[in-house]
Amino acid sequence: MKEIPLTQGKVALVDDDVFEFLNQWIWHTQKDKNRFYAVRKEGKFPSRKAIKMHRIIMNAPNGMEVDHWDGDGLNNQRNNLRICTKAQNQHNRRKNANNTSGYKGVSFDKKSGKFRAYININGKRTNLGFFTDPIAAANTYNQAACKSHGEFAKINLLEQRPE
Repeated sequence: MKEIPLTQGKVALVDDDVFEFLNQWIWHTQKDKNRFYAVRKEGKFPSRKAIKMHRIIMNAPNGMEVDHWDGDGLNNQRNNLRICTKAQNQHNRRKNANNTSGYKGVSFDKKSGKFRAYININGKRTNLGFFTDPIAAANTYNQAACKSHGEFAKINLLEQRPE
C-alpha cells in the first residue's frame, strides 16, 4: 500500500501496483457532502470534468458506481472497492447526520413514544415495527438489511448489555 498526496493535507491509499500509473497525474481532494475523494481534472475550461481515482482503478463502466467497503472515499485499495449499482451503493450508506436514535433505520416516534424500525427497499420505505427499546429496533433493521441488501447491507453495531 502506498500514499498519493492530495490537497488539504490528505492522502489517498492505493495498491503498490497502480501507484506509478496514478502518480502521472496531479490529484486533488474533493469533498462530496461529508466524504472526501481523490480526483483529477481533465479538459479545458469551461468543460473541465473531475475524474475520480477509484473509478480509474476499478475501470468502472458508465452507469455503474464504485463503492468503498469501509466508507472512506480516500481508501482506494482494490480490496476496499467494488463495482455496484446506485441502489447497492445507497445500501452501504451510514446513518443520516440528523439521526437522533443512534442507529441506522431507527427513529423515535413522538406520537407512540416508541422507536420505529424501517428500511428503504427499491426507493420505498417499509415499516418494520415499533419497539420500546432502540436496540431491539436496530436489531430488526439489521436482520431486514442483511436479507434485502445482502453484502451491501450497512448494519448497526449493537451495544452489548451487561447481564
